[in-house]
Amino acid sequence: MPLLADWDNFYVIIGSSAGALTGLMFVVIALGAEARTASTSTTLRAFASPTVVHFCVVLLLAAIATVPRHTITTLRVSLLACGVGGLGYGGWVLWHARRQQSYVPVLSDWVWHTALPPVAYTAVSVGGLLLPRSPDTALEVVGAAALLLLFIGIHNAWDSAVWMTMRAQKR
Repeated sequence: MPLLADWDNFYVIIGSSAGALTGLMFVVIALGAEARTASTSTTLRAFASPTVVHFCVVLLLAAIATVPRHTITTLRVSLLACGVGGLGYGGWVLWHARRQQSYVPVLSDWVWHTALPPVAYTAVSVGGLLLPRSPDTALEVVGAAALLLLFIGIHNAWDSAVWMTMRAQKR
């Protein structure tokens, strides 16, 4: 699709950033392993694991956008699958965040971990729906959603790293 050619650099930048940040998240979690208990594992599942997923979705969107010989239909189905899957995952994250007991989330946690990601995944879905009628707008919406997911991941990775560091210092 010629429309996607203009997006190559954008997706190379955010895709490589998401890949690198995913690796760093693994390092942070591994370094915090000695401070981990059974109760903190549920908290990591609720707050740290989704961060890795958001980074991986950005990487996936970058891969999808740079696949050669996409058609409107294949791109649309791919975007809708990512968006709908992300919305379902957002429900899972909310369920785990409410269920864990090692940490009492504050308002900013609810915003960054459970409210903003569904906004991004909804935007990816909307981009998929808009694609046949308004491809330029659809690609801009998906690009904005991917960037939002990247920034959500950066914020949440920092939040998780600080939480794990503070928890390790208390021991």
